[in-house]
Formats: sequence, structure tokens, C-alpha cells
Amino acid sequence: MIVLYEDPHLLVVNKPPDLATQGAGDTLETRVRTYLQSRADQTVYLGTVHRLDRPVSGVIAWAKTIKAARRLAQQFASRSVRKEYWALVESAPIEPRGVWRDWLREDPTNPGGSRLGVERDAHAKQAITSYERRLLSPGTGWMVLHPVTGRTHQLRVQCSARGMPILGDARYGSTRPFGKGIALHARRLDVRHPIVERRLDLVAELPPSWDEWNVLQ
Repeated sequence: MIVLYEDPHLLVVNKPPDLATQGAGDTLETRVRTYLQSRADQTVYLGTVHRLDRPVSGVIAWAKTIKAARRLAQQFASRSVRKEYWALVESAPIEPRGVWRDWLREDPTNPGGSRLGVERDAHAKQAITSYERRLLSPGTGWMVLHPVTGRTHQLRVQCSARGMPILGDARYGSTRPFGKGIALHARRLDVRHPIVERRLDLVAELPPSWDEWNVLQ
């Protein structure tokens, strides 16, 4: 866990892959609490305002006060937070840029997962993502994804549904391994500070499993 930003109201870290955000045992939340409590002489407050899937790496923000948690949650609910993800996918037979508009619903055959649905399905929710195809090499694409909505496994399902599952994501059809976790990284979070109101542009470095792909070059 690498700290990207911290002040009395907010803590932002770079989550490693293959680590649950919350739950039992060793999680990102327990590591964050240990980090904060090691420097405090009282019980610390830690508010969850968004999450990343266990195999996904990247930037994630935590509120350190109730007021900050409430204001950050409002930003996520109103979709005023700009999120950028990077993904390596199997092939990329699509236009250089565009917008995906799908309907997602719970997948009864994949507990905790999602699948495509239809608009008339009362259990389906709309999922919207804009994308750019930055790199296309034989059999592998590098995608920059900007989710507008935040549905369960949204990016993983939308990529897979277009015949280009994210590398390492066997749950959604990938047949190619990818080191630790999957090749989906929350690269950037652009959010308004919950107290002082200024914009924060927070960028998370790629984990070592991305090194061989040289996407930064």
C-alpha cells in the first residue's frame, strides 16, 4: 500500500492487486487502519466511499472524518468524480474511441458477478463507459476507460461482452494469465476536496505486473 495523498480529512492510497478492499482477514481496510492507528493516540474514523474489486489495483480514497465521508459520498452519487482506468485486453477490434451503453444485472450463475441484461428488465441497471484505444498490438489492446456509472464489475463485463476480456480475468472469459490480479488499474481519480473544495488529481503508479508491457513508453 502506497500513500498518494493525506491530510486531516482524506487519505488516498494505491491499492495493490489481489487484495480485497474490505472483509475478513488481510484487507486494504485493515492495512489503512493499522497505518492510521500507528500514529494516533485514539480510535480513528475511516469512512468507505468507494471500492475496487479484489484483483484490481489503483487509486482509492478514504474519508478520515464523518463530514468528509458524507461529502465524498455525495460526489460519487452525483457522478461528479472523474475516474480513469487502464486495461490490457485480449484483442481490441473496435473503433479508436467511443461510448459503451449497456444494461447490467446480477448473474445467478456467477455469484457476486454481473452479466448483460436488457433495458426492460426491472433488475438491470444502466452502465455507461467512455473509452479510448491507445495501443493495439497483435492479440492485445491497451484501453483507457472512463466509467460514468459504477456498477458491479462494470468494466470487466463490458470488455468481455465485446470479445476482449481483460488479461488474467478468467471469471469473465480471459484465457491468458497476468501475473498478480488482473490487468485493470484505477489510474486516476479526479475529485473535489470534501472540505477546502479544490480539485485533486490523484494518479496511481502501475504495479510491477505491468512492467513488461511498456505502456508508459
